[in-house]
Amino acid sequence: MRKEKGNGGSKNKMSRLAVFFPGIGYTVDKPLMHYSRRLAMNLGYEIRLLPYTGFPPKVRGDRGRMEQSFLIALEQSRQMLADTDFTAYEEILFVGKSIGTIAAAQIASESPVKGRIRLVLYTPLDETFLFPCADAVVFTGDDDPWAGGKESRIASLAAEKGYPCFRIPDANHSLESRDLIQDIRNMEMIMRETEAFMKRGRN
Repeated sequence: MRKEKGNGGSKNKMSRLAVFFPGIGYTVDKPLMHYSRRLAMNLGYEIRLLPYTGFPPKVRGDRGRMEQSFLIALEQSRQMLADTDFTAYEEILFVGKSIGTIAAAQIASESPVKGRIRLVLYTPLDETFLFPCADAVVFTGDDDPWAGGKESRIASLAAEKGYPCFRIPDANHSLESRDLIQDIRNMEMIMRETEAFMKRGRN
């Protein structure tokens, strides 16, 4: 697990923690994770990065391999967070991507301080919404094959939970399309909304 310090924390104790749960191929150094991490650092969050390894190949469309991948992400997340005292933090943010959103949601829902944990969910999957979480914001593409493409239920599942959901037109599982300039505009919007969610605290 990689640890990084934010710019605004107390010298004696960090009161804010942000944990980053990446996807299978979408690592913590790719755009959504990289820029949201910079936002969190600028807001004084202590950063924990969870670099998973050992996923099976050709996961999409294979239910068995998807479940295996989730268990790998969940188990490795728990191992890397085993020494983390969440009660020491006043604010806790989980930032997840794809299968990492499921692991983040389950760990948050089981935490003794689950009321303090807020989630940023980039391209979540249906299973992410099986777990009750205090507060979250959702970003999904309306052409994401991992979430059902045009038939995706992500927006409706988010609405059932009361989470704001930003559905990006023509965007795939990386929230990208064939239009590079529009992708850059979309990334700016996504990061502005991510920052607003980080700043506002729980309702």
